[in-house]
Amino acid sequence: MKDLKKYRKRSRHVYRLLSIAIAAVILTLIVPVIRAQDDAAVTADTIAALQGSIDTTWVLLTGFLVFFMQVGFAMLEAGLIQQRGVVNALLENFMDAGLTGLAFWAVGFGLAFGTPHESGLFGTSNFFLSDALSFADGAPVYAGAGLSTFTLFFFQFAFAATASTITTGAMAERTDFVGDVIYSIIAGAIIYPLVVHWTWGGGWLAQRGFFDFAGSTVVHTVGGVMALMGAIMLGPRVGRVFGEMPKPHNLSLATIGAGILWFGWYGFNPGSTLGTGDTGLMGLVTVNTTLACSAGTVVAMFFLYIRSGKWDLSITLNGALAGLVAITAGCAFVAPWASVVIGAIAGVLVILVVDLIESLKIDDPVGAFAVHGACGIFGTLMIGIVGQPELMGGSTSLLVGGGFETFINQLIGSTAVVIWTAVTAGITFGGLKAIGHLRVSSKADEMGIDAYEHGASLWPDVLPMPGDGPVMVSETMGAKSPAMGD
Repeated sequence: MKDLKKYRKRSRHVYRLLSIAIAAVILTLIVPVIRAQDDAAVTADTIAALQGSIDTTWVLLTGFLVFFMQVGFAMLEAGLIQQRGVVNALLENFMDAGLTGLAFWAVGFGLAFGTPHESGLFGTSNFFLSDALSFADGAPVYAGAGLSTFTLFFFQFAFAATASTITTGAMAERTDFVGDVIYSIIAGAIIYPLVVHWTWGGGWLAQRGFFDFAGSTVVHTVGGVMALMGAIMLGPRVGRVFGEMPKPHNLSLATIGAGILWFGWYGFNPGSTLGTGDTGLMGLVTVNTTLACSAGTVVAMFFLYIRSGKWDLSITLNGALAGLVAITAGCAFVAPWASVVIGAIAGVLVILVVDLIESLKIDDPVGAFAVHGACGIFGTLMIGIVGQPELMGGSTSLLVGGGFETFINQLIGSTAVVIWTAVTAGITFGGLKAIGHLRVSSKADEMGIDAYEHGASLWPDVLPMPGDGPVMVSETMGAKSPAMGD
């Protein structure tokens, strides 16, 4: 019995030792797995956070470039109009950014990116950015996955300011300043945002499969059509002689402005990737932007030389902008060879449309409709002609893959935006005309809008204010208002 008890006691000790050993082995095997899983989770979270930081930085930096285009538009317009209207143009461009910022914050962003209405026509939430920031347990909570709503707002505000600024060039030198304030607010709050919702906010055009990567339609067609409507309803500047293209007042300023715009377009198009996750796409968009602009620049310069025998700087600048506008919609959807074709055709198209506008006796001092309206429409349609199926989720174009569906969708989208913008801009400008705030008075036409509305002159030593010196504005300009630069 004693031996049996000793055996059982030893057996229990052995079993305990074996149990401990087995448990140790199991723990040795399981703990590293658990730790690896924890490490993987931490690593995944860290990578996601890092990617979000990089994407946010990218979008903000490119947004800064787009906003800097406001300076480019101001310099371009200042260089291409008459000297006595430059102060007005500069103030309008600068003021436009502030007005658009407030209008887009209060109303526009909600209409553009708020919860979609079932009609697909407009957003219904986030007015005044009311849904962008909340507080939980005293800590801030920012709306938006990856990119916060605040980041997206800033980037889109810069686009909205661009659309409104385009219009000022076609209406330069003769628009009542109060009228300019009013139409800038309406453009930033209603006209532009609804088009954004249709295309980028999940609205009805997006649901149809409409393509516009960075805004040939959303930004440039809207701005260009508004510009055309404004120029038509304002009428020409006093003394404007059609058939004789006015001379730019300062080509140095115009060239600086065009150069800034080309530079800023590297925010406009590549920034529309809204992230850095697809580096190949970023590179493609950047190269396509460059090639289209280069082609537009060169072709416009040579095309006018063939017609006139002169190497024209102002037309060359507009050729560059035409190429940029035309490729903006398709920069992510076409191959590089197609971007060259698009830019080259745009370089010719912009000149032909300037001729057309001139023949219709519409006074567009900077060619705003030719550059932004006509080339924006053209670039949008070209996606349906030369778009690459592999870059459009399988959708085919007329020349690549064969098929009419994409082209028809592009045509429907572009036509809808033209009609919407023409009607709303026409109502806006018609209303301003009815209340006497569309065009400046005849006295302002006579003495110059800078002197009349702002009591200022860009070059007071060259063009003094009335009463400031022996040389009067009426004496330097003559009874008849001259063409630009005369």
